[in-house]
Amino acid sequence: MTLLLRFLLRTYPRSFRTRFGPELVGQAEDDVARAFERGPVAGAWCALATCIDLVWSGLAERWRPVWRREGNVTSDDEMGVGTMMGQWIGDLRQAGRSLRKSPGFAFAAVATLALALGANAALFGVVDAVLLRPLPYEDSDRLVHIAASAPGSDLPDEFGVPLEFFLHYRDQATQLEDLATFNSFTATLRAGDRVERLRQSMPSRSLFSTLGVEPILGRLPVEGEDGTVALLSHELWTTWFGADPAVIGRSHYFVNGPKEIIGVMGPDFRFPVDGVAAWIPDEHAAADVPAPGRFGDFNLVGRLTDGADHASLTRELDALADRLPELWGGPPSYTRIIERHRPVVRSLRDRLLGDVTGPLWILMASVTVVLLIACANVAGLFTVRAETRGRDLAVRRAIGAGRGDLIRSQLAEAAVVAGLAGAGALALARLGLPAFRSVAPDGLPRVADVGLSPTTVLFVLGASAFAALACGLGPAVRSSAPDLDRLKDGARGSTRRRWWGRDGLVVAQTALALVLLVGSGLLLRSFQQLHSVDPGYDTEEILTFQFAPDEEHLVDGPTWARFHLDFMDRLRAMPGVEQVGIVENVPLDEGVASTRIVTERSGPDEGDAAPRIGYTFAGGDYFRAMGIEVLQGRGFVDDDAVLPGNVVVSRGAADLLWPDEDPVGRRIRTTELEEWHTVVGVVDDVHQYDFRREAEPTVYFPLIGPTPRSWALTSPGYVVRGPGAESLAPAIREAVREVAPSAPMYRVYTMRGLVDRSMIDLSFTMLILAVAAGLALTLGVIGLYGVLSYVVTQRTREIGVRMALGAEAGRVRRMVVGQGARVVALGIVLGLAVALLAVRALSSMLYGITQWDPWTFAGTALAMAAIGLTASYVPARRASRVDPIESMRGG
Repeated sequence: MTLLLRFLLRTYPRSFRTRFGPELVGQAEDDVARAFERGPVAGAWCALATCIDLVWSGLAERWRPVWRREGNVTSDDEMGVGTMMGQWIGDLRQAGRSLRKSPGFAFAAVATLALALGANAALFGVVDAVLLRPLPYEDSDRLVHIAASAPGSDLPDEFGVPLEFFLHYRDQATQLEDLATFNSFTATLRAGDRVERLRQSMPSRSLFSTLGVEPILGRLPVEGEDGTVALLSHELWTTWFGADPAVIGRSHYFVNGPKEIIGVMGPDFRFPVDGVAAWIPDEHAAADVPAPGRFGDFNLVGRLTDGADHASLTRELDALADRLPELWGGPPSYTRIIERHRPVVRSLRDRLLGDVTGPLWILMASVTVVLLIACANVAGLFTVRAETRGRDLAVRRAIGAGRGDLIRSQLAEAAVVAGLAGAGALALARLGLPAFRSVAPDGLPRVADVGLSPTTVLFVLGASAFAALACGLGPAVRSSAPDLDRLKDGARGSTRRRWWGRDGLVVAQTALALVLLVGSGLLLRSFQQLHSVDPGYDTEEILTFQFAPDEEHLVDGPTWARFHLDFMDRLRAMPGVEQVGIVENVPLDEGVASTRIVTERSGPDEGDAAPRIGYTFAGGDYFRAMGIEVLQGRGFVDDDAVLPGNVVVSRGAADLLWPDEDPVGRRIRTTELEEWHTVVGVVDDVHQYDFRREAEPTVYFPLIGPTPRSWALTSPGYVVRGPGAESLAPAIREAVREVAPSAPMYRVYTMRGLVDRSMIDLSFTMLILAVAAGLALTLGVIGLYGVLSYVVTQRTREIGVRMALGAEAGRVRRMVVGQGARVVALGIVLGLAVALLAVRALSSMLYGITQWDPWTFAGTALAMAAIGLTASYVPARRASRVDPIESMRGG
């Protein structure tokens, strides 16, 4: 009991404890002991009441002290909280009055910090919404994404799993509480007279239990409803159906026919990507496996059991996968892939956030650097302000003010400035975040949640407090011990011993600004390198679009081919149209599938070792419309669409299949089909996915396969070439409406737009970093200019004496510029050293250059030097125009 009482006694001020502590503890022990003599219940109540009374009385003594020890109160611990608050309030009021008398200083300091804090508030709002908030699912830290890899094979580094993996994992994995498949695609959605192509998903029925979500209206699917019911997103429910609860039970056309709407999901449920309009659950069984080994088909999300972790689950799934050839059979190639197979287990959060984590943290770091530069800038202003008030501070010190009083009064000014800047930052962030959402990349997850949240407001409050300390504490501590000799004759005094502090701030600003300049310069160089890549096709005057006709007479490959050929003829007849072609996968918009291709030279057992090559389907004047060069033979003609059997291969595919030989006239087939195709032409390789990736080998099949029902392009991408191609969209939309009234025209792009979209991640990051670098550079230049201007003002008399003794104006200019050049040079050296380490974070975003690109480092260093010298020249020129007589008279 004694130890507890002594601990609770610490709620009193130290002086009170020293004077009365032993008596209080002794009296409390006696009271509790007498209470226990009356019984344990009475003793317990007395002990509890005594402890509460000690705490309450101690806090009251701190807030409104009723006892003072003799002498002056010099310890904060001995000072009541109310007294300290009163002193701070008085200092804040005085700071406000003082700042009103210096509107120029106040505006410069508040504006500088507000800009930097506003940038930080806006970026933190994005980081908070995208990266920091937990996923809106129950126990989201237990959710994992499961994929596959096969090191040493020709499969991608990471890919989806076949259906048999999902079935086996679902039934046998002991460390998974639940498991589901998911996907997303675009498909026609028709409700009444409204028809659009929207993003939809066909997950397994277990998706909702795995994620732990429930609809806000209606119910979840039950067994037996697979593929026949749909759940709406909250956005679709409100925009298409006016948030009408009566939508439950109605049927509308989703994927492959009408589906009954049974539920509406909440506004936070946007799985697996933003923009999904509806979910059509579709469970899977062993009978749905046509053949084992269809890698890439399924994405899996699972919920870990209590106590399981990623490593243990990976080991279990690896062992389960090893048994699949025994259970499902399959060709020898399937067994070889299983031998190399390794499960890829990572958190669902990492899967959904994708590659945005690194760039967003880089941008957050960049605006943090801007805040540090702004704090250094404003700290320089406070340093100058303190030095100009040196005599006033010396008088206050001489009449008895303590160092703590002087520090507190100056920190109060910094607090007022930072508070006003914080309010301005919140206003800037409120205006800037909607603009950010409008220009953010389409693939940025959870961008709809970006806004001025309470967490962002708390962040701004914390950042403002940090800024107040960073800007005011150093100058306040340095000026809290003023030179009392300045009271003797009122002389201005020397400030040379203080130059190092101001110069150090400018060095830090220069170094940090240079780091951001180097980063933005590297991204700019990468952007230029990407723009210089030859994609293998033209990017100007080309319009692409898709539509999915559902006319009753379109029943097989030939009828689909004839429909598209007729529609291409209609488009060719339009004014301004030069060529029209069709392709299943438009470059930079969609990827292509891959398969193993064998030639006539391949032996009967070589199929499993045949090269895996991407393939797509094309027709019409596709190659001419896209500007893809035909290197040998010819492209497709209309007869190839209705009399299949010919193919066109890219240069890379020809080199793989027939190195150093003429491929025209050779025959190929896929390992899945027995029919052979004759190569009629060789075209250039194209960049299908991204300009950062190498152009990949491709085989182009005609519109339909070797038999009427082997394949049919129901919704191909049209490619229309002509001057001002984007202006053709309205006329084409009208033509689509005439031939397929119920089929919406969608994915309408220009190739230039697709190119820009493919670079948007880089360009967006480059833009934000460039803005941060520009702001940092501006603040750094202002800081250098301000320091040198102040130095010139302080040394006006000295400069006048020099000029009276015969110093030339040029020599004075060189003296001032030389001081600025030394500071800038030191900042550049320090900045380059820091940049060499910092640019490693950008390595994954660069293309065509190294992270230590010498041209970028040299160019930004020279630019910083030139800007620094320019900023130094202005006050130097003013110094060289000093009138010696006036300066000495004013001194």
